[in-house]
Amino acid sequence: MLTSCERVKMALAHREGDRVPLDLGSSPVTGMQVNTVYLLRQALKLDSPGTPVKVVEPYQMLGEIAPDLLEALGADVVGLGMLNNMFGFRNEDWKPWMTFDGTPVLVPAGFNTDPSPNGDILMYPKGDKSARPCARMPAGGWYFDALAHQDPIDDDTLKLEDNLEEFGPVTDDDLAFLHQELKRLEGSDRAILGNFGGTSFGDIALVPGLNVKNPKGIRGIEEWYVSTTLRRHFVYRIFERQCEIALKNLEKIYAVVGDRVTLAFVTGTDFGTQNGPFISPKAYRELYKPFHVEVNHWIHTHTGWKTMIHSCGSIFRLLDDIVAAGFDVLNPVQTAAAEMDPVVLKTKYGDRLTFWGGGVDTQKTLPFGKPDEVRQQVRERLKIFGTGGGFVFNTIHNVQAAIPIENVLALYETVRTDSKYPLN
Repeated sequence: MLTSCERVKMALAHREGDRVPLDLGSSPVTGMQVNTVYLLRQALKLDSPGTPVKVVEPYQMLGEIAPDLLEALGADVVGLGMLNNMFGFRNEDWKPWMTFDGTPVLVPAGFNTDPSPNGDILMYPKGDKSARPCARMPAGGWYFDALAHQDPIDDDTLKLEDNLEEFGPVTDDDLAFLHQELKRLEGSDRAILGNFGGTSFGDIALVPGLNVKNPKGIRGIEEWYVSTTLRRHFVYRIFERQCEIALKNLEKIYAVVGDRVTLAFVTGTDFGTQNGPFISPKAYRELYKPFHVEVNHWIHTHTGWKTMIHSCGSIFRLLDDIVAAGFDVLNPVQTAAAEMDPVVLKTKYGDRLTFWGGGVDTQKTLPFGKPDEVRQQVRERLKIFGTGGGFVFNTIHNVQAAIPIENVLALYETVRTDSKYPLN
């Protein structure tokens, strides 16, 4: 029997192993909302009722996929991330909290929230309540939404540095943390996905500066997207500087983690909508591709890592350029979006891209289908994407909240029983 790491490496080499590898929770876009993690752990009898689950990514309220859950599901990948979360505080000194539906969870000490008069919950950068709130969870909601928390921009005083505050040199504390985490994973035979940050150019989740107390520059979501056209040269120069910093950071990170890391999450910038890409291939080539080429070239030249791009939506018309930019892995493979037919994707790109996702539709099938419909789609996707290798099973983006637990169980039971090669 292959080890998990060997199994993933075979998939990345477009070869069939003993079974299709499974990922759950190795990155901020391949995880599970904490309420669903709680229900899954209860259903699998891993916890007694009322046992809280840690919130390890508070922006999306993702739950910890702990070693016992990884083992129960047969997952093959673990994540290796940096010291601070997206709000800029550390995942440490856990304290009890409760979600709107009454699920008991644990949150980090820096998870300092305030209720607003309408029942929304406000979050603060670095957990500092003296700063303006940077995000809110709507009353009765499941996740946080970014808030504009900056002064109005002034074109006459815009500086490149204003949009680079969160992309500084990697710190000695970060490197020590990576070393410590890698030692903690020494006994694991799972593949490691590196979530090192700094290489996502124009990721709209990062633009508002959730971890910056007094963000300057172009931080509004609408203003940023407008700026990629009206201030394109300025944005390009931001990316140039960010790329310089990122490559120096990768060199330091690689010196610590080496080739124990199997692949790196390079970018989470979304380029697609439900109905098509929201930028043209020409715009991608002009503004983003040069930096994707640089980062991928550095990684492939200096490390043994593969590289992952995450982009939601319909990006079929960008895939030729994404492949040419040097990416090895595509996530989340949003097959319900226009032009993202699984058979077409596998036929045209299956020898050049490993599909990391696409295993089941999280917009309709998983939340609203019956267990048998979930099983059927999982079997279909295993066969389509898994044939010939080049597939790591994951849902399309994170498993969301409020999904019937019988559907979640059907999903992972089917992966366990139907992922063995040869696929039927």
